[in-house]
Amino acid sequence: MRKLSKLTLTTAIAAVLALGVTSCGEKTPKLTESQMLIQDVETGNVLLDKWSGPYGGVPPWDKIEVANFTPSLNTAFDMARAETNKIADNEAAPNFDNTIIAMEKSGAALNRAATIFFVYASNLNKGEIPSILKEMSPKFSQLSDEINQNPKLFARVKAVYENMDGLNTEQKRLVKNYYDGFVRQGATLNDEDKAKMSKINARLATLTNQFGQNVLHDEESYVTFIEDEAGLAGLPDWLKTSMASAAKANGKEGQWAITNTRSSMDPFLTYSDNRAMREKVWNTYYNRGDNGDKWDNNKIITEILQLRDQRAKLLGYKTHAHWKLENQMAKTPENAIALMEKVWPHAIGRAKEEVAEMQAIADAEGVFIKIAPWDYRYYAEKVRKAKYDLDLNEVKPYLQMEKLREGMMWAAGQLYGFQFEQIEDVPVFHEDVRVWEVKDADGKHVGLWYFDPYARKGKRSGAWMNAYRTQQKLDGKATTVIVSNNSNFVKGEDGKPVLISWDDANTMFHEFGHAIHGLNSNVTYPSLSGTSVSRDYVEFPSQLYERWMTTPEVLNKYAVHYETGKPIPEQLLAKIKKASTFRQGFDTTEYLASALIDMKLHMAGGDPIDPDKFERETLAALDMPSEIVMRHRTPHFNHIFSGGYHAGYYSYLWADTLTADAAEAFVEAGSFYDKDTAARLKNCIMSVGNTIDPADGFKCFRGRDVEVEALMRDRGFAKPK
Repeated sequence: MRKLSKLTLTTAIAAVLALGVTSCGEKTPKLTESQMLIQDVETGNVLLDKWSGPYGGVPPWDKIEVANFTPSLNTAFDMARAETNKIADNEAAPNFDNTIIAMEKSGAALNRAATIFFVYASNLNKGEIPSILKEMSPKFSQLSDEINQNPKLFARVKAVYENMDGLNTEQKRLVKNYYDGFVRQGATLNDEDKAKMSKINARLATLTNQFGQNVLHDEESYVTFIEDEAGLAGLPDWLKTSMASAAKANGKEGQWAITNTRSSMDPFLTYSDNRAMREKVWNTYYNRGDNGDKWDNNKIITEILQLRDQRAKLLGYKTHAHWKLENQMAKTPENAIALMEKVWPHAIGRAKEEVAEMQAIADAEGVFIKIAPWDYRYYAEKVRKAKYDLDLNEVKPYLQMEKLREGMMWAAGQLYGFQFEQIEDVPVFHEDVRVWEVKDADGKHVGLWYFDPYARKGKRSGAWMNAYRTQQKLDGKATTVIVSNNSNFVKGEDGKPVLISWDDANTMFHEFGHAIHGLNSNVTYPSLSGTSVSRDYVEFPSQLYERWMTTPEVLNKYAVHYETGKPIPEQLLAKIKKASTFRQGFDTTEYLASALIDMKLHMAGGDPIDPDKFERETLAALDMPSEIVMRHRTPHFNHIFSGGYHAGYYSYLWADTLTADAAEAFVEAGSFYDKDTAARLKNCIMSVGNTIDPADGFKCFRGRDVEVEALMRDRGFAKPK
């Protein structure tokens, strides 16, 4: 998942150009209109000032003090207000340079301070950080409303929008994005409705922050401990080792812990012979945010949905979903639902077949149970062994996190010419974080990649990519990229490699796909740069990059046994390939259930709902198999209630449709390392950001519009070509 920066989500200010300071005695260059309006001044405040040091400047993590966040952000808000007011009050006739480019350059100090703050809060959310988040979230919303509802500022943007003669394609798209953004955020409302919308936005900022804090509380507060080895029956050694490390980290050395995260829960449910313990761990995980206590999210969900619906109707939309999808690739919720409903019957049909196979094994073992959700992974693994003679425990010793990290870098080098060199001359926010310089094939500096792989207290769950600094070429000056990938792997014993699951390895490549999307960017304007594309397109480059993990070139060289150094045997690889569509019923159903609930929640209107009841009744109407639950149950669905995927979780399926079709282009070329196909991917998709319509970008790469049949083949729901 690409985590959009809060600044991009809550204000109309994009990343900006850091203008150089002219030394005393040098001739001052002629300033453009936008430079005369907006100058990036030095304040003496480390959070606000331009980043210094090597590589075009780096985040000053070694100088960050939590106590400085609140006053610095408040100062940055005032600076951003002054800058945008200066643009709005400019007496010169509005044009592209003094309005649009000036806005691209405004908010530089706020962009830097917010980037540091939100990265810090995602990874070290403890101490005073939750209180600061609670205080600051409404202020970001307030500033966004002030900018988007400023009538003089909108009038200037509208004037440029209505006269784009002489602008090139990229400039026209930039202007249109600004104009549409103002309209979608209430610029055309009357004063009374603008006030209503601002009140709604402020309340939503508070609620969505609280939702995420509640989920984080339940993830950190509910840890399941096993006190004796009898409770470890069925667990492989690598899992017992990681559980022992987790217990030690939670103050229970000598015991074993299952933390309340997917990366800990999933393998335990897959291998544990203890059904009662599986049920306990399952309930603990899937009841996050739904425990009827002060951290319960159900009332928050109801209010969020009502407020989003009220806002959509103020803006003239039928529902929040219609507002959200208007500027996405899908365009309408009906289009998104049509794709999901095409896949859904195949998914639940396959799931029912999977359950029948599992039930047959359980019956043969004489355990006399009916497969329940906490049994699915356990018996699915038995089916995998019986049907494909594949035990993923055989694969695990070959999946070293560090070797796979090398593999994904190597593949990026083959495709795009990137070279990665680890560096130690930049500060980081935690000792676990490491940094690599990225260069192109000619040795020219491209950017930096930060890697933060391990779980810790205060770190949000899951895996994501952040953009610290986006690529841009305003005024002809190149600003290089800084991106990061963050994961939640459990640290192993000192000196021993961290072994990860096949799914976690895919996730590593996925998130790195977001990073190289940003690193490949080659556009002029920061708000069109890198991953700043529609929500249902941004996951396409990252999902596509997962395909390189399973190429023979990566597996043979980097999926090597942690003790012997030998690659995965061909016989085992053949089994993995044969089982490639195994458990697609489960995987597709649990995902689609979440995506459909998301869309239906946001199309339900403004009447108050009981989230648990809505979830239960909607899934029943969809004929959801009782043995499977949503991947993200409503009370802990961070993507849609504290992130940017509301009415947008369908995006992963939409992007996977593009992915499956694009992957077949490499298959047709004869290799996933075909130079011509890789160059076309870079030129049509990876480098263009949001400068062109994504449908046009895909057509440029594929030579035609996307076809859904590739997705159905990919998931084993249709016959191969």
